[in-house]
Amino acid sequence: MKQRYLIALGSNRRHHRHGDPRGVVRAAFAALDRKGLKLKAASPVVASAPLGPSRRRYANAAALVKTDLAPDALLERLKAIERRFGRRGGGQAWSARVLDLDIALWSGGAWASPGLTIPHVSLRARRFVLAPAVKIAPTWRDPLTGLTLRHLLARLERRRLR
Repeated sequence: MKQRYLIALGSNRRHHRHGDPRGVVRAAFAALDRKGLKLKAASPVVASAPLGPSRRRYANAAALVKTDLAPDALLERLKAIERRFGRRGGGQAWSARVLDLDIALWSGGAWASPGLTIPHVSLRARRFVLAPAVKIAPTWRDPLTGLTLRHLLARLERRRLR
């Protein structure tokens, strides 16, 4: 059965073939439309400030993907795509990276397994995920709060203004 997933994309390092981080994210959209994955929508690419020790700005986006894969199998596929783009495991958290792909939401609701929690544990606190996601799936509801992505982003924006 086809499942829908919201994938968060990020890059803040150049790639030898795809160029700057914006080019990496655009190439990643194409990689999300192969071999059992169907890219249904892609957000605009936005720039965001880095988290943690990295000083490089990120290019971020969101994608809607349909697939028969279960969440854990999709995670394995996303990790394989990251490796093809040159990402290596074992690096420092939040360090510079060529490509980061995270499952933010799944049409099946909440999911938890070793190494994967859906919705993504930081979904509600990350403007760089919510802002692009609202462009392609504004009415998708967080299964834990019942709020739409549009509402989650509005709440986050209100907190930032205080």
